[in-house]
Amino acid sequence: MPPSTYPIYFQYDEAGNQVFRGDGMLSRSANTTTSELIEPAIKENLQGFSSTIKESDFWNNIRIYPVPVKDNLTIDWNDSVNDLISEIGLYEQSTIHWVFQNKKVSTLNKTVKINMTKQYMGVYILTFTLKDGRRLNKNITKY
Repeated sequence: MPPSTYPIYFQYDEAGNQVFRGDGMLSRSANTTTSELIEPAIKENLQGFSSTIKESDFWNNIRIYPVPVKDNLTIDWNDSVNDLISEIGLYEQSTIHWVFQNKKVSTLNKTVKINMTKQYMGVYILTFTLKDGRRLNKNITKY
């Protein structure tokens, strides 16, 4: 049997556990399309969110400075993306050691300052987890 040409979809519950992975072929009838099967699940997960945003538009609303960083890294964002952000984290790429992680973004007042003076030189990954389930990453260099 040839491999499926349909895209693979993932669905997660509120705790972040994967509850569905597949293209929906087994549960589809001959008259059901993939979008008819997946769109209700996506709409249910996005219920209460004002909109989704393209990744490039998201990064246009985020300021990260100074890059490369030596002492203190500042991250701030505006109101247009504030309600979309679920978590923010920064970890060292080579060791996957979390330098900063916050799941209560509402308490941050749209800005984060991270002291990097005790961190080693190298590449760190800044991660924004959005409420729609996407994870957006940007590399940050520490010298």
